Amino acid sequence: MAYLQITLDVSAGDRAAAAGVYQRYKQPFLDTVAGAESKELLVRDEDVQVLHGFATAADAQAYLSSELFTQDVVTALRPYLNAAPDVRVYETA
Repeated sequence: MAYLQITLDVSAGDRAAAAGVYQRYKQPFLDTVAGAESKELLVRDEDVQVLHGFATAADAQAYLSSELFTQDVVTALRPYLNAAPDVRVYETA
């Protein structure tokens, strides 16, 4: 199992819109991305995180260059971001 964690710097006033992007692309992610197992939205006072579960770290890396991510998700989120996202891939032990 592997996780792709994307931390987003989104102002409090834009969080509902950013959450809407998450909702719009959650099911297509789960239905079409190779190795996709889960997707969760974590909202904290300081940021928003999206935690993606994958079968392997290679699946997570592949998603980062997929059309769904680069063309759809990134484009939809861009107006709400205050800084570049922090992207990390973790493997479970």
